[in-house]
Amino acid sequence: MNHAPPVSDRISPPAPLAPVDAIVLGASAGGVEALLAILAALPASFVLPIVAVVHIPRDQPSLLVEVLGARARLAVREAEDKELLLPGLTIAPPDYHVLLDFDRGVRHLAGAQDVRLALSNDALVSYCRPAIDVLFQSAAEVLGPRVAGVILTGANADGALGLRAIKAEGGLCAVQSPAEAPSRAMPEAAITSAQPQLVAPLHRITQWMIALDAHRADDTESTIFYDR
Repeated sequence: MNHAPPVSDRISPPAPLAPVDAIVLGASAGGVEALLAILAALPASFVLPIVAVVHIPRDQPSLLVEVLGARARLAVREAEDKELLLPGLTIAPPDYHVLLDFDRGVRHLAGAQDVRLALSNDALVSYCRPAIDVLFQSAAEVLGPRVAGVILTGANADGALGLRAIKAEGGLCAVQSPAEAPSRAMPEAAITSAQPQLVAPLHRITQWMIALDAHRADDTESTIFYDR
């Protein structure tokens, strides 16, 4: 007798491409290894900014920049308050939420605006600070349909509401296949909450991110300004 796999284990067809200005990414248990696999495959020419929240101990210094930077061909940095959203990978620091926000005092040609990062020590969300939901919900508010959200392996439901917010604004959503994830609780919660366009193994999510970056290079309608 054939038994169909659970919905959360099925691999979705290729996700649609649309112009985006940034990728936000969340991970928890097993997330460092997942991020390393993605970063090792991203080319140095990749220019879409990636902002990531990885659950790490709040009371210890983070080594994520050093660990991830050793495998990446992109710039890897820890987020700083009020800094511009830039190409490369930006990681939330320990014990601070990271958010996206418009620099409302700066406008460029054709109305394009700078997007900056904001750090917050507001209350824990889903027992976490930094929390994935906080980043994703701010990205949905600031970038609307021009953001892609990615949820990777993790052991709680953080990110599920934020990914749903991105989907509600018309953004693109991808989730690591729970069958591949070392901890499947976070992918499963995100799938149930957001019904993402792509549920797939890491290698396919990476290919999709590269395709989004190539699509971005041909985009002439971005409202976000950043220096490549």
